[in-house]
Amino acid sequence: MSADVFFHVYATALGSCGIAWHERAIVGSQLPEESAAATRDRMRVRFPNAREVMTADQLPGFAQAACDGVRALLAGEPRDLLEIPLDDTAIPSFERQVLAFTRRIRVGRTMTYGEVAAQLGQPGAARAVGRAEGRNPFAPIVPCHRVMGSPSAGKGANLTGFSAAGGVATKLKLLAIEARATGQQVGEQRDLF
Repeated sequence: MSADVFFHVYATALGSCGIAWHERAIVGSQLPEESAAATRDRMRVRFPNAREVMTADQLPGFAQAACDGVRALLAGEPRDLLEIPLDDTAIPSFERQVLAFTRRIRVGRTMTYGEVAAQLGQPGAARAVGRAEGRNPFAPIVPCHRVMGSPSAGKGANLTGFSAAGGVATKLKLLAIEARATGQQVGEQRDLF
């Protein structure tokens, strides 16, 4: 990344999220850490050469739209964030395909890693899909929380991990918010619980 990179930490219903961008697109998004200071520290680690922008009125339009979209999504509005430009050029090709597909999973829906792999024409690549989702630099703009492991015998979907702060509890919270936003009962997306 040769362009100047900036980041901003902003309040949402779940806590302080972070967004990073350059002149053309978003280069990273961060779900809340334990506090605004922890989110800020995480952004500094992820983007060590980025300059912090303290006030929202200094953000370019696409970065402000990203913050507004994430804020609305986390507040329970069924928002589609497809219009937000992302710079995924540093991501390997297969992972870019996984994230592009994941980005189109609608609010209130979930898929398994295997289903995503099959949709991408790589039915044996469920683990690779899981790794790509785990490295997603754009959460929740790319809603990796909507993808999970296959159900095990007699149980709901396999929720063995989530890379955001709070782990699986955060994933379940995001899915519950989205279920309510689409008029579902929690767990209707799939047999989660």
